[in-house]
Amino acid sequence: MTRSARLRRRLVEQLLDEDVLHAPEWVAAFRAVPRHVFLPRFFAPAGGLWAAVERGDPGWLETVYSRDVLVTQLDDDPDRWELARRTGPVAGTPTSSSSMPSIMAIMLEELRVRDGHRVLEVGTGTGYNAALLSHRCGAGQVSTVDIDPGIVATARERLATAGYRPACAVGDGALGYPAGTVFDRVLCTASVSEIPLPWLAQTKPGGLVVTTLNRPIGAGLVRLVVGEDGDAQGCVLARDGRFMPLRAHRLPDAAPLPMPSRGDWEQTRLPMSAVLQPRRQFEFFAGLALPGVRPVRESGDDEAPGVALVHPDGSWVRHRKRGGADEVAQGGPRALWEVAEAAYVDWCELGKPDRDRFGLTVTPDRQEVWLDAPDGRAWPLT
Repeated sequence: MTRSARLRRRLVEQLLDEDVLHAPEWVAAFRAVPRHVFLPRFFAPAGGLWAAVERGDPGWLETVYSRDVLVTQLDDDPDRWELARRTGPVAGTPTSSSSMPSIMAIMLEELRVRDGHRVLEVGTGTGYNAALLSHRCGAGQVSTVDIDPGIVATARERLATAGYRPACAVGDGALGYPAGTVFDRVLCTASVSEIPLPWLAQTKPGGLVVTTLNRPIGAGLVRLVVGEDGDAQGCVLARDGRFMPLRAHRLPDAAPLPMPSRGDWEQTRLPMSAVLQPRRQFEFFAGLALPGVRPVRESGDDEAPGVALVHPDGSWVRHRKRGGADEVAQGGPRALWEVAEAAYVDWCELGKPDRDRFGLTVTPDRQEVWLDAPDGRAWPLT
């Protein structure tokens, strides 16, 4: 057995231990598809910057078969890797990656693929996920689309090297597949602020759409069933996942925040972690109560806040730990932290619902999240 095959088997055992991989068909796919073919080079974190790593570097193969997300592009610029290789680690914002294998396994199983299904993948990336789909479904049943021509060309070559030939197209994934084919399943490996209606039009009635929501607070996986009328309804999944957004769904940079004075700080019983951390049950509900609000992470010490919340209307909240207590200062037209505290009380009175008690309805006229039932309490998705 080759070294890469041993590492693939080890990765599968880790995914089984994490309880994210179950179906024999997907176990076989993860054991068979050579991830290293799709990741001959990538970026690795290096003290706040990004170092260029390539095939043959010490630890390269072990990293490829780790459980980590591996960044493959910065700032939508394919030349950044070469620059980092020549000059050393560079700054940049990740714009393409190979996702954590655990999240890939979760999404692939939630897709509930059956033999004979035609599958559309939105967000080709490295091509590794398309290879897993092709191994399970047959390459003739899989189509994949990405907006970046360079990414598609490279993925097509690597897929062929690994022995897979799904249909690869360049285009805006929010518009679906350019040829207009109808699919049994649509899987988006990027996040979206709202569900693109072309996906529903290209999905057979009874077919499934699995994607992640691009919400600064309370993101996560959703699965929708497309109806006969082209509308869709589904659920927020208990198992969480976070992805980079489609380019058209990216959020603009936040404006600089004012620095509060000493007298602006007040103690709060609600820690910022309850609002922002996905593992906290309140986070999903907090995102519904704070639409348009996004976190901004800042470096600081005991005297300066490390996390802030901002809204496009100019409202803001800064947070810090001081003497073991949580403190906030806020400003702008709305007192955002008072909204968050009221939402926490509301959430408790509703029985502290976790994300899997929420569902989603999508029609041409509205997209909304609801609690417990489609006719129950609802919030606009965007």
